[in-house]
Amino acid sequence: MEYIIGVDIGTSSTKVIAVQRDGSVKAHHQQEYPIVQPEPGYSEQDPDQILQAVKNGIRHVAELMKQPPAAVSFSTAMHSVMAIGKDGKALTPLLIWADNRSQEEVDKLKKTPQARQLYNQTGVPVHPMAPLAKILWWKEHTPEIFSQAAMFIGIKEYVFHHFLGKYITDHSTASATGLFNLQEERWNALSLETAGITAEQLPEAVSSNTLIGGLRPEVAAETGIPATTPFVAGASDGCLAQLGSNALDAGHATLTIGTSGAVRMAAGKPVVDEQGRLFTYILTPGVYVTGGAVNNGGVVLQWYLHSFIQTVSEKAIEVNPALQQALKVPPGSEGLLCLPYLHGERAPVWDGHAKGAFIGVQPRHTTWHFMRALLEGMAFGLLSITKALEQTVGPVKRISVSGGFTASPEWVRLMADVFQRPMYLQPEGNASAMGAVLLGFKALNLETSFAANAEEKEFLPNPAHAEVYRKAYTVHAKLYDALKDVFPEL
Repeated sequence: MEYIIGVDIGTSSTKVIAVQRDGSVKAHHQQEYPIVQPEPGYSEQDPDQILQAVKNGIRHVAELMKQPPAAVSFSTAMHSVMAIGKDGKALTPLLIWADNRSQEEVDKLKKTPQARQLYNQTGVPVHPMAPLAKILWWKEHTPEIFSQAAMFIGIKEYVFHHFLGKYITDHSTASATGLFNLQEERWNALSLETAGITAEQLPEAVSSNTLIGGLRPEVAAETGIPATTPFVAGASDGCLAQLGSNALDAGHATLTIGTSGAVRMAAGKPVVDEQGRLFTYILTPGVYVTGGAVNNGGVVLQWYLHSFIQTVSEKAIEVNPALQQALKVPPGSEGLLCLPYLHGERAPVWDGHAKGAFIGVQPRHTTWHFMRALLEGMAFGLLSITKALEQTVGPVKRISVSGGFTASPEWVRLMADVFQRPMYLQPEGNASAMGAVLLGFKALNLETSFAANAEEKEFLPNPAHAEVYRKAYTVHAKLYDALKDVFPEL
């Protein structure tokens, strides 16, 4: 039976799945890789490690399937960028979304009239996450690299160039760079002028459902698929989580927590938030995804476990047992609140200066109180994005969840309690990879029956926890404004 390989290039790992037209996942592979932080505010990766993970994943699932795929379709983490020389070799590491080194350049740009124009034209708030800001940093701090750069590309474009010999990106991924005009669907003139680069230094941007051929014979041999295999340009992981969750209808939001986190909703036109709290990206022609992402998702939980739990037990501790311990603490963490802004923050505050903070510490608070407060602080941040979405796009009627956090039912229940809304989980938790597969089938004009086979699991909120979370959220919503002027001084 025909199947498509979906490749999801994530921040901490690449997930590869083989899915048939009925939506059944027949094979999967996951390979992790590290984030390197050589200096405070820096977050880099080795693109060749990620490239190898992609190759390994495709080869593994193709071997398990024992027949060639109909196509390979891609999902990718947003906002990564690297400089490439004229010889096609990398001049820099891959800078990912969490890299905040360009905060000074962002601060200067935000004081100009161009900042609002850039947001209106690109749908991307001026923030260090965006490749626009990272290119500005290279221009200011490493002019020798900036002048040598023939291309500025992200991780999927790096993979495509290795596989297909072409610098190609998709409209969805391009629309998250701060360099792409949503209305015109081409590289944005004001962004190019601001960055001091030309459109020729950026990849060719094509529609997300574009089919690309020409797999290099040596890569075909490495991956175990025919050189004639078509590749689907694909889209960004956030937009594809919307598609993979079957959440393109009005009022259907998706909530994802992996390394970072986000809440999104689809719309039929580009939407700009008057308060600048949200982004808008392209999924496919005529379909846009509006929402907000937080820097501090699972990466903050991993920091806490490593820094405070593992050191106490003197051995690595699994996430789920630790979560179960933390969730024995009463809802509201007995008055302890957390701003989990360890890596600065994106939505809704868009402040790279932001820092983490625990507020309300009392003698009764234990290690597990702090962990629960961290989880609740993460949830409050995502709730604030949801409220901004409702003010900008329209009422949220349903929330589908995806991402690594769905491996813990207790964590999903906590989110349902904080939101006081049901949360719905599909059997395949990697909605981005499933979205890439669905996009692939559509690009090939092959009918699917995904929705007919999906059996969602429902997580209902506990109404007994509603009031304590309402009060805690009300206080939490005041914390950033109370502390924001202090953060730059720390």
